[in-house]
Amino acid sequence: MNTIIKEIEAPLLKSNLPKFDVGDTVKVFVKIVEGGKERTQGYEGVIIKHSGHGVGETITVRRVFQGIGIERVFLVHSPRVEKITVQRRGQVRRAKLYYLRERTGKATRIKEKVVSRKEKEALAQAKAAPAKAADKAPAAEAQAQ
Repeated sequence: MNTIIKEIEAPLLKSNLPKFDVGDTVKVFVKIVEGGKERTQGYEGVIIKHSGHGVGETITVRRVFQGIGIERVFLVHSPRVEKITVQRRGQVRRAKLYYLRERTGKATRIKEKVVSRKEKEALAQAKAAPAKAADKAPAAEAQAQ
């Protein structure tokens, strides 16, 4: 990709996003404006499509509500998307899960990805590392003064 485009996009990209992939069950928290008030609404479902990169990266999330399948496309780096949390990791063998549209009930279940103990420990350490760095930063500033 062109370096000029990368420089322009860099401040617009979110850095606090979790790693997610097709087949994962995620909860997307979206800012909604109703009248003069702004609130956050969660939208939980399975990622059936992940496309694009950079600012134009999108995910399509599918959920079934009252027996009707609803799909919604989210721009991952949009300011309207407050945060994305991964509820479950899914093990799938396809890049696009369009076949879920024709299925109903138990046929839509996706097998959960098994995570090894080493991977769990690595994730726990990765989560703890930024917290420890944040705790040390105020102490270092106080010592400098």
